[in-house]
Amino acid sequence: MKPIKIGIVGLGRAGWGMHCDELDKRKDKFVIVAACDIEKDRIDRMASRYGCRTYLNIDDFLSDPDMEMASIATRSPSHVEHAIKAFKAGKMVFLEKPVALSTKETAQLMEAVKQFNGKIFFRHNRRYEPAFQHVREIIASGILGNVYEIKLHRLGYQRRDDWQTIKSCGGGQLNNWGPHLVDHALQLLESPVAEVWSDLKKVAAVGDAEDHVNIILKGKNGRVVQLEISGGTALSQPEYVVFGDRGALTSDGNDIKLRYIRPDFKTAERKAIPDTPPMSGSFGTPETLPWIRKTIMVEPELKCDTDTVWDYLFSAVREGKPYPITTEQALEVVRIAELARKGTSFA
Repeated sequence: MKPIKIGIVGLGRAGWGMHCDELDKRKDKFVIVAACDIEKDRIDRMASRYGCRTYLNIDDFLSDPDMEMASIATRSPSHVEHAIKAFKAGKMVFLEKPVALSTKETAQLMEAVKQFNGKIFFRHNRRYEPAFQHVREIIASGILGNVYEIKLHRLGYQRRDDWQTIKSCGGGQLNNWGPHLVDHALQLLESPVAEVWSDLKKVAAVGDAEDHVNIILKGKNGRVVQLEISGGTALSQPEYVVFGDRGALTSDGNDIKLRYIRPDFKTAERKAIPDTPPMSGSFGTPETLPWIRKTIMVEPELKCDTDTVWDYLFSAVREGKPYPITTEQALEVVRIAELARKGTSFA
């Protein structure tokens, strides 16, 4: 099966530092035929590394007759504009996060997809973090019972000063780590969103954009997912915390700690007692539950890592298989981020 002829526009931390290395592992599936950046030294490095055609202007880049797909890794405010240009040029689009900065932009993007019969694929690559997949598998197994609350954390402390800290450049943690964690939260919520609470702060970064994001989503199913992203926390917390009515788990991304009631154990029926309790003793009637405690390595049944999104992309384009990150899911991430920026609201 022929590899996809792809071009990369934006040769920074994502395009050069991620896309290139990930594509190098898949030379049977992708070949880089073109590259574009406004910095000449960057396209010169691409020409030296791949022998591909290079461009300083995106319109010239998108006119490349050999390129089938444009991988758009430019700065966040340009994603929608560049995707629309690619559709007009007849190219498929692989779009970096954030896929848009507002629902107004997503409407423009979808109108262009319809108008130019475009094909777009979204790079929510952290959907394939092994720990995320393993946590989902454990929840689905039912050993934690009815899961009612989940907490997601990506925390650190850095007095960051690059463009990702400047609002006019599309900076801020809500646009940086936000799309990944919001996507995780929506998948783990397993329900349409009913309510959104949020708080955005600037703590340690030196720009004017937020570096501390706290969002709580409540689903129509009653489940709550809280996500916290910060560049201003000096101590960390587990990346995943899951509470169910029969157990719980935490994970640092490498190991998973579990404590749950033995699955075959049926709890006895109990009734609340309104009588005056004894003057001393336990709080309620003592009960012994068969708890299982264990720590396991992150090893999901689905063998994956964050690069796996490229394999799904190839299968979608060349084999006609459904791309697992749907348009509806990607647009919902943008909608929730927009609501979070406004503050507490009903979804």
